[in-house]
Amino acid sequence: MKTIEVVAAIIHQDGKILATQRGYGDFKDGWEFPGGKREPGEDACACLEREIREELNLRIRCTEVLGSVVYAYPTRTIELTLVRAEIMQGEPELTEHTALRWLHGEEFQLEELCPADRELLLKCQEKLFSDKN
Repeated sequence: MKTIEVVAAIIHQDGKILATQRGYGDFKDGWEFPGGKREPGEDACACLEREIREELNLRIRCTEVLGSVVYAYPTRTIELTLVRAEIMQGEPELTEHTALRWLHGEEFQLEELCPADRELLLKCQEKLFSDKN
């Protein structure tokens, strides 16, 4: 089974982190960090900047790679990389997701996150909720 490379953003604003609700696919209605699949030859930051522009109509800047996990779903395996990013321009607009929420770290309900996002959140928790946000 081929591994699909996916990049997700941790976008902070006013001490909160952006989560989006999937509008399609196997985990429809599950919550995730926004992002998407890497194109051939595309680095993580270029992918994330493109995906966030397409999905949320935001211009962002990557600031730090937090970590990654390889997660095997029944139909595919993904390598999910988490990158901290900041909004440079715009307000989030939903183009592919059904909802978005700005959450404090303690408000994340792990059972609501898609499995790979949950695993990555647990792995990166210390970096994620450090004083850097």
